Amino acid sequence: MHSVLGDRKSVAILLGPALLVYSLIMLVPMLWSLGYTFFTGSVISGFTWAGTANFSKLFDDPALPDALWFTVKYAVVITVGQVLVGYLLALLYVYFLRRAGSVIRTLVFFPVVLPTVAVALLFQKFFEYAPQTGPVNAVIEAFGGTGVDWFSTPGHAFLVVALMDIWRSMGFYAVLLYAGLLDIPDEMMEAASMDGAGTWRQIRSIVLPLSLPVLVSSLVFSINGTLKAFDSIYALTGGGPGSATTPLTLYMYQTSFAYGDYGYGSTIALTLTMLCLLVTIFIFRGTRRDLAQG
Repeated sequence: MHSVLGDRKSVAILLGPALLVYSLIMLVPMLWSLGYTFFTGSVISGFTWAGTANFSKLFDDPALPDALWFTVKYAVVITVGQVLVGYLLALLYVYFLRRAGSVIRTLVFFPVVLPTVAVALLFQKFFEYAPQTGPVNAVIEAFGGTGVDWFSTPGHAFLVVALMDIWRSMGFYAVLLYAGLLDIPDEMMEAASMDGAGTWRQIRSIVLPLSLPVLVSSLVFSINGTLKAFDSIYALTGGGPGSATTPLTLYMYQTSFAYGDYGYGSTIALTLTMLCLLVTIFIFRGTRRDLAQG
């Protein structure tokens, strides 16, 4: 193995095709999009040199702060929900459902493989207010409450989006964190048990510190995915009511393809890219000390 990795020709042959495909699929479109930030127009209307006008427009755009705030709020809430629920499920698999764990893992993971549009339609029916009463409103009315038009107010629409995305993805993070928990030595847990440590004390003092690396990886994976969320929100609310549930990705899509301004849409995409980079750096720097101590 060392002789193969030490041979530059072998390394080039092994990595060359993958690097070429990655460059064509990822790097070239990124550089192409970066070039669009200095132009206005579209493929149909043609492009005009704009210099830094798109960046000036970015700071004066009244719709951008709302889209940015929703993106950050959505990312924080969904990331905490995904990782927290996933971690609790992983603990449940390991310490409380050893025999039936495989069946429960399969059932919980099932929503991950469902098409996004199908999940969105399912939740639309669940929370439907008119013309038919959905199951959620039916339960509320059965207990003497008044049905809620979940998609007509920003707060209720955000709640439905959050519940849908956490439910849809919690199985993935549960399996990811479950794999990390399996790496914790059984001998350490047995020694703690012999010393009189209960289950919750073991989780707090042993399991949580030792699973910190996989937790950080899950946080980075989740936060980058939620910052770039598009399909689930577009399928469920379309960004409404109004623009209350419009993230930067949907605003970028509308700007580029609905309004035909590729240049400003690419500028919004660049803003989102920088936001993802800053958040990832913040997470790694904030947890570096804990990882080093662990």
